[in-house]
Amino acid sequence: MEDFKDIDTNLPLKPETDPDSGVLKAQVRSLRELIDLTSGRSTPREDVEEDSGLAELLPFPFMAVVGQMEMKLALLLAVINPNIGGLFLSGPRGVGKTTAVRSLIELLPEIQRSACYYGCMEEDVESGGLDAICPDCAKKYGEGKPLSKLDRVRLVELPLNSKLDDVIGGLDERALVQERLRLKRGLLSQADQNVLYIDEVNLLADEITDSILDAAAQGSYTIRRGPNAATYKARFTIIGSMNPEEGYLRPQIMDRFGLRVIVKGLENPVERREVYQRVKSYRKNPRTLIAQFANETEIASKEIQAARLLLPQVELPEPVTQAGIELIRALQIDSSRAEITLFEAARAYAAADNRTTVGMDDIRVVAPMALRLRRSEFMTRYFEERAQEDNELTKLIGSILKN
Repeated sequence: MEDFKDIDTNLPLKPETDPDSGVLKAQVRSLRELIDLTSGRSTPREDVEEDSGLAELLPFPFMAVVGQMEMKLALLLAVINPNIGGLFLSGPRGVGKTTAVRSLIELLPEIQRSACYYGCMEEDVESGGLDAICPDCAKKYGEGKPLSKLDRVRLVELPLNSKLDDVIGGLDERALVQERLRLKRGLLSQADQNVLYIDEVNLLADEITDSILDAAAQGSYTIRRGPNAATYKARFTIIGSMNPEEGYLRPQIMDRFGLRVIVKGLENPVERREVYQRVKSYRKNPRTLIAQFANETEIASKEIQAARLLLPQVELPEPVTQAGIELIRALQIDSSRAEITLFEAARAYAAADNRTTVGMDDIRVVAPMALRLRRSEFMTRYFEERAQEDNELTKLIGSILKN
């Protein structure tokens, strides 16, 4: 069987261009329009920062990213449904991977966020009682004060030169000066309920990678330094990117990523020229380009928020489930994370399209992103060799150990 990336999904993932002038016929200006484009529907177009200290944050507008429809769709689905398991982007330098991820900032939805240093929430009390939260929050809860507040999801970037203590936390040096022992939160704790972005994920130190994987799997982690210990929540959507020219990603790390997108350079000359014009405009005056796409950004942001609210109501019919499982079986994929990613991505896609039932077309759209790079030729050979060995063993047992 050929690699899954060669399977034709018959989806128009690029905007159409006029054959005579070569000019783009339409630009994707909202999440709904992106859904319409990737599903093959043709509908009329609907015209409709986070504080960074002293530095003003002016990210490139997500809606101004030219082409790369599959990458943009995958990013939005990962934001709509954290249960997808995040996203992995692989491609050469300069194709817009990091720019697209950072441009998500203005589209990230609002959530209920803990106001506590340790991440205590009202839901913790409902599930585990007062013992499940810290003493300060238990006191606040008893007084009827809220433990959480409405806040926007943030993009937390993991620097490539990070040390283990930066990632999981360690002793607070300022407290040590005062001869006190106090633990300082790490980036994983700060990423709770946020989007964690790791550029050049294949170049991370193994100990850091392992700590991220453990925290992502458990949704929390514990740090111990001498007599002090603390457990922090770490429920985040992880996005990783890499250049395949710079090495490979360990299989156990790759398996943890939900969606996988191979990002190539744009082939359409008109699109490449448009990239140049927009980057030139952004470098000259970022506010001008941001204002130009402000309306599209607002629409997409509202659609993402609406899709997240609708998501719990989206159902997966049995025939669709069986078709997805049969596809995974035919591809000889062993990891059960394949089903999780495929079905959760399909649910997010249906929610983005304002529907509460997943259809076959939803599976068809998200399957390439959910299932590519999951098969292992090594494991296929390994199982074949073990099966042959077991057959020989069974024959010998039957011939020698007779009744």
